[in-house]
Amino acid sequence: MAAAPKTRSVAAPAAKGGRGGLRMPGGAARGERNAARHSRPGSRGDQAPRPRGGGQTGAAARPDANGDGRAGGQLVGYARISTDRQNLALQLDALRDVGCQRIYKDTGRGSLKHRPQLDACVDFLRSGDTLVVWRLDRLGRGLKHLIDAIEKLHAREIGFRSLTEAIDTTTSSGMLQFHIFGALAEFERQIIRERTRAGLAAARARGRVGGRPALLTAEKVDAARLMRQQKRTMPDIAKALSVSRATLYRHLALDANQGRDAS
Repeated sequence: MAAAPKTRSVAAPAAKGGRGGLRMPGGAARGERNAARHSRPGSRGDQAPRPRGGGQTGAAARPDANGDGRAGGQLVGYARISTDRQNLALQLDALRDVGCQRIYKDTGRGSLKHRPQLDACVDFLRSGDTLVVWRLDRLGRGLKHLIDAIEKLHAREIGFRSLTEAIDTTTSSGMLQFHIFGALAEFERQIIRERTRAGLAAARARGRVGGRPALLTAEKVDAARLMRQQKRTMPDIAKALSVSRATLYRHLALDANQGRDAS
């Protein structure tokens, strides 16, 4: 009986990607490795993209230099009247019409060195704000004071607007207008002072002297001198003439000096 022919088994070649497995296409293998790497906890693939500029955008990226958390860019008004009989309504209406969010009000003459509400207003202002007044003379006592105040605001990057003169120092033309109108305002005040002095001089030349009338007339001074010669005391003479002893002493001293000068 013939023997059955021997057969030889051939093993399938092993895949390069692993033992005994089938070789996978290179693109698919790389895709799985990338997916596994990005799926690890804490990997950058799980994190949201960081915004540029350190994580702050817009106004939050610029810290407030004053430390109070308030951003600049507001319109802040200031109004002033000289006496209680005047009314702030005109100034307040004009300031509100241009959009002032906060208004400070003072009552007192412009020549006062200390104005509490103006000091509080300047302290409240921040970089980027604009101080608004109805007219230039509401802020400054004179040209020098006005220029100093505007320059201090400009150094803090604070703008200034005057509604009547249409001045806005946030622009170069506005700064030029400010100096021109400030000079004209000071010129006008100087003219008023010169006219006042000229009027007083003309009144003195006509024998009209301003001020409080003298308590002791020339007749009363003669009567006081006569009573003094009669050895009456100064309190008695002052009581008889209805004046104080200081007034009596002053007029008698002036009369004595005039007598010596005449001699």
